[in-house]
Amino acid sequence: MSRFGGLIAFWGLLAHTVVRLEGLPLLQGQTLPLSLNKAPSLPLTQVQSLPVSPVNTLPLGQALPLPALPLPVSPALPIDPTNLAGSLTNALSSGLLTGDLGGTLENLPLLDILKTGGASGGLLGNLLGTVTSLIPGLNNIIDIKITNPRLLELGLVQSPAGHRLYVTIPLGLILRVNTPLVGNLLKLAVQLNITAELIVAKDSQGRSHLVIGDCTHPPGSLEISLLNGMAPLPLQSFLNNLTGLLTRVLPGLIQGQVCPLVNGVLSHLDVSLVHDIAHMLINKLEFVAQL
Repeated sequence: MSRFGGLIAFWGLLAHTVVRLEGLPLLQGQTLPLSLNKAPSLPLTQVQSLPVSPVNTLPLGQALPLPALPLPVSPALPIDPTNLAGSLTNALSSGLLTGDLGGTLENLPLLDILKTGGASGGLLGNLLGTVTSLIPGLNNIIDIKITNPRLLELGLVQSPAGHRLYVTIPLGLILRVNTPLVGNLLKLAVQLNITAELIVAKDSQGRSHLVIGDCTHPPGSLEISLLNGMAPLPLQSFLNNLTGLLTRVLPGLIQGQVCPLVNGVLSHLDVSLVHDIAHMLINKLEFVAQL
């Protein structure tokens, strides 16, 4: 037991010596003996701080500036043929309506042309001869008014070669044949298609424009129908003759007023729309149904 007690006393003394040595300052080049599985430690007052590079501080809430990066460039979007054709027909319809197409049709000098359209009292005077013999009191006193002018949905097709467009402009109106004694003698519904050819033309500065090439009414596109039932037998011959007369006179009269309006609308189209359409036509690219 004395040998074992001596060994305990030796280890106690050794541990006490090591603790005291750790509290002493170190000389240059001096090291402490290491105890088993224990790294040397220094008092906080003896630890020398390492030099630190100065760091710029930012106010609270301010982010560090990021390096400038080049903005991504979006590629040019391809032209959508459907939108292009729809944009053109919408622009033409809107332009014709705001250009007083309705007022132009209502003010067509139809009655004056009918009265002075031929010899022996004019075309209408010749037609009235049959009616006045059956209905006393007419005696060339008659009035024809154009009412309810309508612009229907425009059609658009492309030429087989791809460098021209054809716009179909369907029009509707009502013809009222009135007399002071009889009143509303006849009420006729009229529909007529005007077809305008659109081509690309360049001005002196090389800018492309859409202009009218040809503007006409297709044969057989005029439709005239009686709205107020069957015409009385005495008026049936007059109605047939009047319908034939209107078929010869009315299309050219309407065409002469509508085509200049279309040309005016083309000159005020959006520049980007004209540019895109001209690009498609010049390069003969299909963007609407072809003939």
